[in-house]
Amino acid sequence: MTKNIAHRGFSSKYPENTMLAFEKAVEAGCDGIELDVQLTKDGVPVVIHDETTKRTTNRAGRVRGLTLKELRELDASNGFSTEYGVNRIPTLEEYFEYIKDKDIFTNIELKNSVVRYEGMEERVIGLVRRYDLVGKVVFSSFNHHSMILCKKLCPEIPCSFLTNCWQIGAGMYARRNGVEFVNPMFPFLTEFNIRELRKNGIRAQAWTVDFVRSMRRLARMDIFAIITNRPDTLKKVLDGMP
Repeated sequence: MTKNIAHRGFSSKYPENTMLAFEKAVEAGCDGIELDVQLTKDGVPVVIHDETTKRTTNRAGRVRGLTLKELRELDASNGFSTEYGVNRIPTLEEYFEYIKDKDIFTNIELKNSVVRYEGMEERVIGLVRRYDLVGKVVFSSFNHHSMILCKKLCPEIPCSFLTNCWQIGAGMYARRNGVEFVNPMFPFLTEFNIRELRKNGIRAQAWTVDFVRSMRRLARMDIFAIITNRPDTLKKVLDGMP
């Protein structure tokens, strides 16, 4: 059955990529969580989508130009209600501490297409191994060279090529490069394209799907996962599928 993956946590109702958003996504009944990883100035993997802190925190700065201590001083509540208090940018390790004993799948997007974080792959793989999560994560990135490197460093962790368009022969391309998934924008997942992926043994995770009609269409095609900002809505859709 298609998995319900919460995009940056329960990000339609809570500050994205915060522990609050992850906890609320789990409470909403998601099967997994999608999150984004960048590296701090001192080389710590942290969970934040943008290369800068301007959009999601109360201070503008470049993630790679700030130490973990400096990042942890920021409020990542992103304009959401003050009833949730101050929300900090989590480290990937903090997230792993929370999730390690839960039956939750994690899609870790390495944000290394704009900034080439030296050693990011090794650091993230090291944390996955330390927390014994090899069988519960998949890596994804728009930087396909990074995914190929991850497969060389740790073949047992599945990897995915992220795309914001459709590449002809995407399934063959993924298979020949040794990755298991393709994560396209959801409108490109037609029945024809899904058949091409399956012919090559490649699974699909669609992003970012927030409309019920699209959720139902993709669930009927039985793709591996739907990534959504609304895990509560997707759960109702999936629970109602025949």
